Amino acid sequence: MPESGLGFLDVPVPAGLYGESYFEHYRVLDQSGTGRLLNAVRLGLVDRHWDGHVTDIGIGGGGFIIEHGDATGWDINERAVRWLRDRDLFLDPRSQCVEAATFWDSIEHMRDPSLILGNVERWAFISTPIYLDGEHALRSKHFKPGEHFWYFTEDGLSRFMHRHGFTLRESNAFECDCGRVDIGSFAFERIVTP
Repeated sequence: MPESGLGFLDVPVPAGLYGESYFEHYRVLDQSGTGRLLNAVRLGLVDRHWDGHVTDIGIGGGGFIIEHGDATGWDINERAVRWLRDRDLFLDPRSQCVEAATFWDSIEHMRDPSLILGNVERWAFISTPIYLDGEHALRSKHFKPGEHFWYFTEDGLSRFMHRHGFTLRESNAFECDCGRVDIGSFAFERIVTP
């Protein structure tokens, strides 16, 4: 990871990675005690900064959408898309603007998040692995070539988001307090229209 605090590793995504079993795995996690606790701290982060509709980018098992109550979602997993469409909750932020979006464990999975970030008008809420440096990233359980494209230090994520027109308003390690390892949570506010 260079001094910029940003690492990008473009490796092909394994065929079938984001399928039925991936979605079902996250449905089970969402319903666990830890999953409910994570959704509670994520709701708290959003509620401290924004009280309107959000679009969840990369919905996992859909737990955050259910808990939030005023959310839509977008995903690349066909099973997740079906779940969203069955509930009339699918929204494609690549083709329309949204006021606020959540990226819970998803921005690192996106080869190029610039189109979606460009359509977020007010707030972007992110949880993602945070590394001390490149060596830490390579040793981490979150080092997943072919699944994770982006690797960030906290400063690197702030610079990355600033290039997309956002400024950092909050960072915390609440997800680590819930038992996760090396995960940071962030609230970024739009300051410049791309």
